[in-house]
Amino acid sequence: MAEPVERAVQIPFEAVGRRIDQVLAELIPDFSRSRLQQWLKEGRVSVDGRQLKPRDKVLGGEQVRLRAELESETRVEAEAIPLDVVHQDEALLVVHKPAGLVVHPGAGNPSGTLQNALLHHDSELAAVPRCGIVHRLDKDTSGLMVVARTLTAHKRLVEQLQARTVSRRYLALLNGTLVAGGTVDAPLGRHPRDRKRMAVVGGGREAITHYRVRERFAAHTLVECRLETGRTHQIRVHMAHLRHPLLGDPVYGGRPMLPRGASEAQRRAIQCFGRQALHAWSLGLEHPLDGEPMSWEVPLAEDMQHLLAALRGELDEQP
Repeated sequence: MAEPVERAVQIPFEAVGRRIDQVLAELIPDFSRSRLQQWLKEGRVSVDGRQLKPRDKVLGGEQVRLRAELESETRVEAEAIPLDVVHQDEALLVVHKPAGLVVHPGAGNPSGTLQNALLHHDSELAAVPRCGIVHRLDKDTSGLMVVARTLTAHKRLVEQLQARTVSRRYLALLNGTLVAGGTVDAPLGRHPRDRKRMAVVGGGREAITHYRVRERFAAHTLVECRLETGRTHQIRVHMAHLRHPLLGDPVYGGRPMLPRGASEAQRRAIQCFGRQALHAWSLGLEHPLDGEPMSWEVPLAEDMQHLLAALRGELDEQP
């Protein structure tokens, strides 16, 4: 079911010479510029009775009428899946996603996703694109995600992500030992032969990951990664590019490394760890309504805590 959208505004005279899509994004802040551009292309916007292209310039004083439909997320069913809500207010939700939970329904995962859970938690999210999800975590990555509860919040959170002002910090356990931290600035795109994988490729999209060493072990390193960009599988591919892939990564990691002289407890912990060792532990942003800085942190998932305890030699050797 689609929700009708109607707006009537006048172009300010001081906007003369500016692009129509830029002006509309300021006059109708409920919707993103990309959505307004699409409606312009579809003829959903009239300017003094005429249809303009997004790049067309305005003269100032024109009357604009928008008539469109906002598709509701009715194809996704609400499901009573437990949610770990870290923060909730009128504009946003911050949730702690467990490893194993897919974010969006898709091929092979038509239900049982975070999006299904969000609709059950708040049915009004059906009116927000993708139920308010503005960024994602891989299925087997745990940690913090922010969800917009209104169209205005959605637009402003997307703008923050595009402006790279959202702080996202991860903890990752890597195979091998790193001497120091650094930055990986390497463009990412689809793997030239395996389209299900990402890779560092010439001509790919800009991707920048900053990392620093948090703890060293005999054959592994715990690092903190800070994303400057947010590409698909970015940390996983960038760390593999350094020849230090994430422990447990089934796509980019290869066989897990065992430290020389590993105890039985360490062997079990490493070999039985069933996902990439990646956790989004810290999230910071400006509140989409009042601009106040906000931040949240969550502890490591229990399986990663157990793995680190094993590497530190803190576990009982008994099975």
